Amino acid sequence: MLTNFFDRIKLPFRKEKELYLSLYRIIGFYPREISYYKQALMHKSVAHRNAKGRPVHNERLEFLGDAILDAVVGDIVFRHFEGKREGFLTNTRSKIVQRDTLNKLAQEMGINQLILSSGHSSSHNSYMGGNAFEALVGAIYLDRGYTACMRFMEKRILRQIINIDRVAYKEVNFKSKLIEWSQKNRVNLEFRLLDQHNDENGSPVFCYQVTIENLKGGKGTGYSKKESQQIASKLTLERLRKEPQFIDAVFAAKADRTKMEEEPVQTVPDTEEKTDFIITHDIPQSQEPAQPNKDKTTETPRKRTSKPAPVQTEGRAETTAEKPQTVRPAAQLSVDDDDDEFDLSDISAKEQTREEIIAAAEAAAFAES
Repeated sequence: MLTNFFDRIKLPFRKEKELYLSLYRIIGFYPREISYYKQALMHKSVAHRNAKGRPVHNERLEFLGDAILDAVVGDIVFRHFEGKREGFLTNTRSKIVQRDTLNKLAQEMGINQLILSSGHSSSHNSYMGGNAFEALVGAIYLDRGYTACMRFMEKRILRQIINIDRVAYKEVNFKSKLIEWSQKNRVNLEFRLLDQHNDENGSPVFCYQVTIENLKGGKGTGYSKKESQQIASKLTLERLRKEPQFIDAVFAAKADRTKMEEEPVQTVPDTEEKTDFIITHDIPQSQEPAQPNKDKTTETPRKRTSKPAPVQTEGRAETTAEKPQTVRPAAQLSVDDDDDEFDLSDISAKEQTREEIIAAAEAAAFAES
């Protein structure tokens, strides 16, 4: 059967035949348009150009395959985990399509051995394999369509190589776990960039170190910020779990930092309400306050028309006004405390004539004699 297939497509070179066989073992079917797959397995370091002088490599197919992977894996995860919320589905899909997972798939499936490169880039831990895997998915889409991509991921990858249930419930984001731990324990956490340079092949290299309360934690080096921070976070979590002296030092440093915040306040704030904004007028006891509509004692007793408050006299209340008034202290009721001859009989609401006043004076004079 294989002989008839190769005879029908008339492969001119032995390497072409080997490529078909290798792709068949990887994707589960024979390619129709082999040029897509050749381009998917061509790294940019080869610097190959087409007849028009344009560079030919797998980056465009990688872009296409990345989008197809998100759609296909999202479809599979949606149908597999019925009833799960959006956050769980997003997290599961990201674990499957992340670079580390795709790198592992490319290695296990033998894709790395088919990549055409300058030979130097494959020597370090880069994402060449994962990128080629995405480009291969893009080639399948152009060659066979979306249904073939779905069948490849569902039957070949998620049924034979990846246990989707185990991936879904396994936490692999060490940075998120470390950040969550630091927030729960209220400790300061930083990711400090120690070094950034390009290696001999021009690939960027990053080196990050985790610091907790200014204490040095794990250090990670990778070909992306995310990768280096993940490595540093994983090493830091391992130290926190396995080195009691390290975690003790972290909380001791936290205690020193928050010492001033945790000390009790010695001076208790005063709760008395200030009323110094109210202006008060003190009335001397020896002076009767001026009252409107009331006349003070003047030269003659007949012009005194003030209406005093109710006064107790010999067991009965004597009232000279119907309107209620504020009761003042007894010392303020008399005009002159030293005037012993002041009598309530001098105060009358009835106006007297001159003759009545003279008659009253004569009667008082005769009474005294």
